Amino acid sequence: MLAQVNDISLAFNDQGTGLPLVFLHAFPLNRTMWSEQEKGLSAQFRVITIDLRGHGESDAPLWHYSLDQAADDVRSLLDHLAIRDAIVVGLSMGGYIAFAFYRKYVERIRALVLADTRAQADTEDGRRARFDMAQLAYRQGSGAIADVMLPKLLSSTTIQTRPELVQQVRTMIEGNQVSGIAGDLMAMAARPDSTPLLERIRCPTQIIVGELDVPTPPVDARLMSEKIPNARLAVIPKAGHLSNLEQPELFNETIRSFGLTLTT
Repeated sequence: MLAQVNDISLAFNDQGTGLPLVFLHAFPLNRTMWSEQEKGLSAQFRVITIDLRGHGESDAPLWHYSLDQAADDVRSLLDHLAIRDAIVVGLSMGGYIAFAFYRKYVERIRALVLADTRAQADTEDGRRARFDMAQLAYRQGSGAIADVMLPKLLSSTTIQTRPELVQQVRTMIEGNQVSGIAGDLMAMAARPDSTPLLERIRCPTQIIVGELDVPTPPVDARLMSEKIPNARLAVIPKAGHLSNLEQPELFNETIRSFGLTLTT
C-alpha cells in the first residue's frame, strides 16, 4: 500500500487487528525485513511495517534527510491510518527514529521496543565512516554497500551456514536507491545523543539485543535498560545485529509477551 505523506509516497503493509505495532526497519534495508514478524504477530496485533523514505518502494528524494523528518513521516502515516497511539518497534536506525519520534510525538507512543540499537551519538570516527560510506555508495552503488554491511548485520555463523538469509539481506540493500542510502547515512551521523533522554522515558519499554551483535552490542542495550525506568531487557542467543531475522521465533515471543502485558 502507498500513502502520500509530507510530499512523498510512503509504502507500508497493514495486517491484523488489535493493538498496533509499528515496525521501523534498519539501515539499509526495507519493510520486508519484518516478514517473519508479520506472519508471527498479526494474529494477535495490528502489524504495520513501513518503507522509510529512501528505502524499498518509498520515494527516495535527492535532498537533505533527518531522523526528525523520518519521525514526521511515521506520524503522518499514523494520522492516515487513524491510529491514535501504537507500540513503536525500532531496530538499529529504526531505534534512532523511535527516539526522535518520542521527542516529538510522545503522546502517540503506547510503548517502545528498542532492538539492536543504542542511545549514544556517533563518535567523530563513526561520523567519518558514515561519510566515507556515502561516498562509496555514490561511486560504486548499493552493491558495494551490501559488501560492507553484510558482515556487520549478520553473525559470522549465519553468513557461513544460511546463504538464503544472506541473499535476502543483500537483495534488500541492493534494492535501495543511492540517494536514500546517502541521505540516511548523513541523517544518522547528525543525530543527537539520546542518553540524556533515557531517564525521562515513561512509557513501557522492551529492549532487545542479539547476543552476537557487533555494531550495537549487549553493553549498549544494558545501558538503556539501566537508565530507562522499569525497562525490560531480552538478549537473543545466537543472533547478531538483525536478531529479528536470525532468531525470529525468540524475537516474536519477546514482543508478543510484552505486547500482551499492555492489553490486559
